[in-house]
Amino acid sequence: MAETIRVLICDDHLIVRQGIKQILADAGDITLAGEAGNGPEAMALVRAGAAEGRLPHVVLLDIAMPQRDGLDVLKTLKAEFPKLPVLMLSTYPDRQYAVRSLKLGAAGYLNKSADSEQMIEAIRKVARGQLFITPSVAEQLAGAVGAGSGLKKGQGNDEAPLHERLSHREYQVFRLLAAGKSVGEIAEQLVLSPNTVSTYRARLLEKTGVRNDVELALYAVRQDLLQV
Repeated sequence: MAETIRVLICDDHLIVRQGIKQILADAGDITLAGEAGNGPEAMALVRAGAAEGRLPHVVLLDIAMPQRDGLDVLKTLKAEFPKLPVLMLSTYPDRQYAVRSLKLGAAGYLNKSADSEQMIEAIRKVARGQLFITPSVAEQLAGAVGAGSGLKKGQGNDEAPLHERLSHREYQVFRLLAAGKSVGEIAEQLVLSPNTVSTYRARLLEKTGVRNDVELALYAVRQDLLQV
């Protein structure tokens, strides 16, 4: 790896990108490889860098973005560039997306409430090919392993929490339904057909055993999954 770590920032908020750029500039050994305001822009920049033989060393990728959310972009990045370290950034509590991000191949998960020193530490660590896991995320990972092996208190052998048993797309649809979005609104946000969203909804109801969107929403509230 080159002496200077090239970082691509992908976040839909300009003020957030500006703040991150200032943090990187102060680090000394990190430089900006580019910045994108959404997933398609990020993919275009990474592919262009690959074509020129200058892939970024690290991608900082926000989860909540328009057009394509960060986890969708992460899946595509890891499919095309499996060795490219991706550090996920989010305002969501760790319990919502940290484990899911790592399962999809992220090199680390960092909440935006972290201080600048922790961000720099995370970038340097994933650039070296290591995982960056905070104590909070480590706790979530331990809980996920316990749930999968039937060791989580109060659960039987295969009974991980509902939301941890859903696929990425199912989880997206689940959260949007629980937040009160209509099938049409979800279809537009996820760039899917309404029929496809309806199929996901039917699958969710069948998998979870709930009868309607209200019961899905009640579950989300109990698990505190709608908090941003």
